[in-house]
Amino acid sequence: MAVWRFLISVLVFPLILLSQEIPVSPAIEKAAKLEEAGSFIEATTVLGTALALQISSPYPEIRKQLEFELDRLDRIRMDYSLSKERLFERLQSEVKSITETEYEQWIAEGRFDFRLIDSVQYFVGPSISNLFFRYPELESRRLTPRDISQFEQSTLNAVRTIKQAATERRAPFVLPKIFRNTMTITLGADAIAAGETVRAWFPIPRAFPHQISFRLLTTSRPVVSVDEHESPIRSVVLEQKTEKTKPTEFRIEYEYTTFGIWFDLQPAAVQLYDMTSAFYKSYTSEGPHVVFTDKIKRLSQELAGNDTNALVKAKKFYEWISENIKYSYALEYSTIRNISDYCLTKRYGDCGQAALLFITLCRGNGIPARWQSGWLTIPGGKTIHDWAEIYVLPYGWVPVDPYMGIFAMQYFRGPEDQRKEIRDFYFGGLDQYRMAANSDHNQELNPPKSSMRSDNVDFQRGELEYGGINIYFDKYRYSLAVEEVVR
Repeated sequence: MAVWRFLISVLVFPLILLSQEIPVSPAIEKAAKLEEAGSFIEATTVLGTALALQISSPYPEIRKQLEFELDRLDRIRMDYSLSKERLFERLQSEVKSITETEYEQWIAEGRFDFRLIDSVQYFVGPSISNLFFRYPELESRRLTPRDISQFEQSTLNAVRTIKQAATERRAPFVLPKIFRNTMTITLGADAIAAGETVRAWFPIPRAFPHQISFRLLTTSRPVVSVDEHESPIRSVVLEQKTEKTKPTEFRIEYEYTTFGIWFDLQPAAVQLYDMTSAFYKSYTSEGPHVVFTDKIKRLSQELAGNDTNALVKAKKFYEWISENIKYSYALEYSTIRNISDYCLTKRYGDCGQAALLFITLCRGNGIPARWQSGWLTIPGGKTIHDWAEIYVLPYGWVPVDPYMGIFAMQYFRGPEDQRKEIRDFYFGGLDQYRMAANSDHNQELNPPKSSMRSDNVDFQRGELEYGGINIYFDKYRYSLAVEEVVR
């Protein structure tokens, strides 16, 4: 049972007869301020009272908004799961010679993300991993060293072979690879009642110039639907009934072909945009997490200076992010109000947060930009992943991966010339080890979920629901097995 549902039953419903109706927007605004102050129980009471008074409301969207805000409080609690004492215990097993005095100093210096939740200090789950990302000088004290040598070598090999082939053939799309992927989503035994019909949305490859020939090979259950080839958030949907004491497993297997990309970008060749077109206005506008705040405007002006060339400006934004944004495992995107502002303010973030910061800087300077995401499947570095594209004439959509710039300049252990080689490639280039399911962020699934989304920004891990109720990430596991097919 969600914390907010329990608290509503205990705190809210006995008060309804004594309450005056709380308008929805003021209730959400008030709850947001209480949440920021750490008063989660009080925020739950405010939102729960407003929701209870909407039971007979003819406006289901209002109820959904309130339900999401209540659920968001639970999601934050799950992100901030470590007590101060538990974090120190984990640090002792991961950091050589850590002392309580040093730990207290690190907390005072802000080295860990934490929140006060109802007067108790809690730290974010991946605090130790993020400590090493943000303070790489501590690497020598890591008791369990991280081996990234395969990822480094795979990346360098891909960069060099793709660029060479694209240069020789004078074409941006080269060296196609065929992949056979098997994705599995497993709902925990008794996570929900037996006999319920669970619907599962799987991300699958979308049609792009560099990603073609998708074939759905096998599925564990009959297919409910397969989305259009050029959907901005492409999925396949399965359904299955739960059984008592048994996990509920969904599985799909598919093949697709993807090309390596490298554009020989020349600023002198760049053409002007038609700024009156609907296309241009769409991809240079603000939107969820792409907001032209004063901080964004100041940084944008500082970096762009007097340059007017789209490629020159975008490369400046990319290089600044590569050297100034540290990598960190993220909070759940659905809990963050404005991801690009969060990333810029904190000066750290994961691949998607860095991508949204880059997109926002570009759009704010009249450069069409959009999201691209799914999985990175490169040997030694398989993970869910987000990156970006910019639209530049005469080239069209050009890939840009801000995370790979960050990796190259801050975490790659090779010499400086290799770091810059990798950084420069991923501005206009992309390896073949991608499964791109999305061409934009904050898109609606097709068919849509009846319930709220577990991730309403991205779509990589799958989404589950039953009976109009969302099943959150803590209730299921996901995995992707990748095989390169040689024919």
